[in-house]
Amino acid sequence: MNSYTFSVLFVVFLGFTVSLQFWLASRQLRYVARHRAAVPAEFADKVSLAAHQKAADYTIAKNQFGLIGLFLNVLVLLGFTLFGGLQFLATALYHWLGDGMVYQLSLLVSFTLITAVIDLPFDYYRQFVLEEKFGFNKMTPKLFFTDLIKSSFLGAAIGLPLVWVVLSLMDKSGAQWWLYTWLVWTGFQLLMMIIFPTWIAPFFNKFSPLEDAALKERIEALMRRVDFSASGLFVMDGSKRSAHGNAYFSGFGASKRIVFFDTLIERLAPEEVEAVLAHELGHFKLKHIIKRMIAMFIISLGFLALLGYLKQQVWFYTGLGVDPILFASSNSAMALILFMLALPTFTFILSPLMSISSRKHEFEADAFAVKHTNANDLTSALVKLYEDNASTLTPDPLHSAFYDSHPPATIRIAHLHQSS
Repeated sequence: MNSYTFSVLFVVFLGFTVSLQFWLASRQLRYVARHRAAVPAEFADKVSLAAHQKAADYTIAKNQFGLIGLFLNVLVLLGFTLFGGLQFLATALYHWLGDGMVYQLSLLVSFTLITAVIDLPFDYYRQFVLEEKFGFNKMTPKLFFTDLIKSSFLGAAIGLPLVWVVLSLMDKSGAQWWLYTWLVWTGFQLLMMIIFPTWIAPFFNKFSPLEDAALKERIEALMRRVDFSASGLFVMDGSKRSAHGNAYFSGFGASKRIVFFDTLIERLAPEEVEAVLAHELGHFKLKHIIKRMIAMFIISLGFLALLGYLKQQVWFYTGLGVDPILFASSNSAMALILFMLALPTFTFILSPLMSISSRKHEFEADAFAVKHTNANDLTSALVKLYEDNASTLTPDPLHSAFYDSHPPATIRIAHLHQSS
């Protein structure tokens, strides 16, 4: 393949992907608006018309904002690639720093900072205008920027050593560098699963032991029934950032811990909290977590092998607006950046495949929860969560197939009762 052919292929796929995303968003906007006037019959006695219309308006607002982000992302992508942005940045850094690891790390850090600065106004608007408008934002500007500083610090402290190792492997370990990098990446992911709950998450949220004795006894009884052990039951102060609620467990091995958002505890009845947790435990007991990890590791191995090939192809660089001959003996950092930029353009069409697998797991976890708790409790909990999170009950089916990891509400509730 030559650079011109790859450029044309990239532009064609980009045009197709953007057109598909725009079409899906347009379908979602029309579908939700068309069903805004009435609550679906299955939920008529559970969800008020006002709540249903709030969910519709929230969904529409998010999609309209997403369309702005879509076109901005296209401009940024083209600006970095075919319009010469990365070429300019790399050349400037190379003339300043010369060749070597410092140059490569600087290129990656500079690229990351530029994209972060571009995203910052959109993140701020999303939090303090969009989420605020619908009553979900609980964050202050001070907390917003504090989180930004903390995440930047952690990203540098954890990410830079990892990137240094990866770049060193790419440059010095021969043609099989992608395999060694995959082993390092896999080990890093497993390590993060162990240290995240106890070392990283507390940087951003306060985790307090669950104090509600009756609820704690109910949860511990559920854990005994399903033979699940955890290092603790915790309540997270999610309400200081958002009114959205959730429950999850994190960690690996002995570091597993169950976490409830304080908003969830406040909103749901104890039996509903138990049912929601039973669903989450179902993912663990049915080995969904392990299956997803294995799938992620296999996919990452395939992508790294592909990058191992592309890294050696001059047309890969020149087809995306970069001349690898001009400024460096090693193009490892540039190869990583170009691969991250181009990959979503070629893989978006595969999104429904991931959704199919995820939805299958959700149905199975619901069935597990029904087996160990009450179907009506899980149903009422889900309805409350749909209402509290302003999740539309009437998504466009095709848009949902591409973007939603969970089944639409009507399908999920119907399937849940079939399992009971």
